[in-house]
Amino acid sequence: MPPKPKITKDMVIDAAFAIARDTGAEQINARTVSERLHCSTQPVMYHFATIEELKKTVYAKADQYHTEHLMNLTGSKEDVLMEIGLNYIRFAVKEPHLFRFLFQSGYAAANSLLEMIDSEELAPVLLAMQEAMHMSLAQTKEIFITLSMFVHGYASIIANNSLEYDEELIKRHLERVYKGAILTAQEGNRT
Repeated sequence: MPPKPKITKDMVIDAAFAIARDTGAEQINARTVSERLHCSTQPVMYHFATIEELKKTVYAKADQYHTEHLMNLTGSKEDVLMEIGLNYIRFAVKEPHLFRFLFQSGYAAANSLLEMIDSEELAPVLLAMQEAMHMSLAQTKEIFITLSMFVHGYASIIANNSLEYDEELIKRHLERVYKGAILTAQEGNRT
């Protein structure tokens, strides 16, 4: 009789990530992960002492997945602000369970936008924005804060099924907000 296949730590993480995507991170437990892997709960608990530890690991994987989604930029450098904002909202449309896990579950390492602005995870987004706008990092951060409040609001409402996604309307609103944020940052630089 051939030996049973070994359940690896990565297999457990991938199964829990799939559960978070499909039904929500609150559904991650030893039983649901083991069912997805067609094994007992023993391999799950072997790799993770607690389900909380597993959820934190899955959160990190979801955060990386989200960053890759945000940075999938196909337009010109001038459109990077619009594209990042729209990608954020599109993520909420495409992955509502992951969006809620990342931004509405309390698992974020940074508990506020002001803490997040200096996080290592946000650095590639800020760099892309800074290069596109030809502004200082301080100005870029101010613009990001303004845009993120607006974009996160839209995305949250959509992810919680309280608004239908209308990309053209969102583009018009987002364009107004980012033009205003850029003007405000430029004016602040003059004073």
